[in-house]
Amino acid sequence: MSQSRASGGARRQPSGLGVRLRALWRALVVAWQFVPFVWGWARDRKRFLFFGRSREVTSDQRVQRARRLKTTFLDLGPAFIKLGQMLSTRPDALPREYIEVLSELQDKVPPEPWDTIEPVLEAELGAPVAERFDGFDTQPISGASLGQVYEAEIDGERVAVKVLRPGIRERVESDLRVLETLTPLLARGADPAQAYTLENLSEEFAATIRAEMDYAHEARMLREIGASFADRGDVAIPEVVESHSTDRVVTMTYLDGVKIDDVARIDEMGVDRGELVQRLEEVYIRMIVEDGRFHADPHPGNLAVQEDGTLVFYDFGMTGRLGARTREQLMEFYVGLATDDVDRVMDAFVAMGALDPAADREVMAEAFEIVIEQFRGEDISEYRVEQLVGQFESQLYEFPMRLPQDLALVVRVTTVLEGVCRTLDSDFDFIEVITDYVMAQGGTDAGDAIREEIQETVTSGARSLVTTAPRAERALDIAQRGELTLETVLRDGDGLARQMAKRLLVGFVAAAGIPVAAFFYVDATLPSVAVALGVTGLSLSVLVWSFRRSRGDSLTTPQFTRHEMRQREREG
Repeated sequence: MSQSRASGGARRQPSGLGVRLRALWRALVVAWQFVPFVWGWARDRKRFLFFGRSREVTSDQRVQRARRLKTTFLDLGPAFIKLGQMLSTRPDALPREYIEVLSELQDKVPPEPWDTIEPVLEAELGAPVAERFDGFDTQPISGASLGQVYEAEIDGERVAVKVLRPGIRERVESDLRVLETLTPLLARGADPAQAYTLENLSEEFAATIRAEMDYAHEARMLREIGASFADRGDVAIPEVVESHSTDRVVTMTYLDGVKIDDVARIDEMGVDRGELVQRLEEVYIRMIVEDGRFHADPHPGNLAVQEDGTLVFYDFGMTGRLGARTREQLMEFYVGLATDDVDRVMDAFVAMGALDPAADREVMAEAFEIVIEQFRGEDISEYRVEQLVGQFESQLYEFPMRLPQDLALVVRVTTVLEGVCRTLDSDFDFIEVITDYVMAQGGTDAGDAIREEIQETVTSGARSLVTTAPRAERALDIAQRGELTLETVLRDGDGLARQMAKRLLVGFVAAAGIPVAAFFYVDATLPSVAVALGVTGLSLSVLVWSFRRSRGDSLTTPQFTRHEMRQREREG
């Protein structure tokens, strides 16, 4: 019975007149809530709405607006809380200040009364709660905007029962219709670089939140990911109790554990935090790169540690899937990180459709280098970051990155996971973990090639460290003795040297013509003097004309623009 009910999740998606009427009412509520934001945005473009110059919005003003937006999302309920959480993972959709504030959104709301939950359970399981369970604690042990979790007992075994809140699908479906209506209007008024992101965001969000409300989907991911790690005794994933699961209820084995950010308790248990961090990262890399399906919500409430150091994963409502091509490019990205090859990292992002191929590679390389250094745990100069931001100041959130939903989830996992790992180990180095993982992929020819490449990078780096100091010391000794020779090579791509030689020759002819004419005037006939003066005048005319032409060319054809210099570098 439970399997047939679970498979029918897609057929029970709310629809009809009730949903449409609620969507209309919610549209009015949402529109009213967002009037201040639309007003401010319109005045940013034209100070007096229909005329006037645009206003410059400071970082502090963005933070204030972001906090108002966060409060608005909380007031509007579950769907908008989830939307805010999704937007906090999309640096391609919002400015940095909004990302930082919205990342504070916690998916916590007051628990639903048991009187409203019990009928849902009985309807889904087809019998009273007392008949289906040996014991049931009616106080939820965990709650969120979409569902809440209870502890129960079946055949002497402790289980966790996750129940979808009553009426939540109807509420969310109405809000999704509102978003689907408003998104095209927002995209029409947005900058061209943002239109694509906004138009696709609504569809991506709808698919994500519908999957979260389909507990049959969550049960399926629990089974699949659990099967992938069945061979590892140091990773624990709850098992689904099929007889007590539907598309609105998922029952799973209960797993004890200490929250992964409870450092004091973990130390008391004698668990090596450095090894724990290494293992946590390896598990996620395996899920993402090798299996192509992964737990996408690794905040501390969903990760725990048992007495023997076993990692426990909870809540598989938010999961991700990656195709073979994307996983291949992700591996390229990891190899680029391991070999410190920023160009390779950028090429992988372009291949995954996450970076505009026309982006300024010099600026993007600097941005990627800062991110890589941050992953290494290095202190980043505030001035350096401000300098980079300054290059994007007018287009800060028009960053040329357009993250597909699957990659956005990978970015979310990486970011959240880094925070967890740094809580456990302040010296955590993500790049080192990636390097170790890539080096371990030596079972295939490709793995051997990757290993050789990394080893070559490390060897060449070590060799440079050894040879650079003696060479520098020898150069300083030579300079101190006054024997330093500077050799300069001038490149003449435009024939400048040839042109100057011609001018010098014509100048010599002109200069020689005057004394020759004077000599002819004294010792020769008048026609000879006229010829000498004619040659001199012609030479001077040619010389003046050559300089005027050169000046005209320099005004009409810039020779030292950034584009021209890059073009010359490529041709060279």
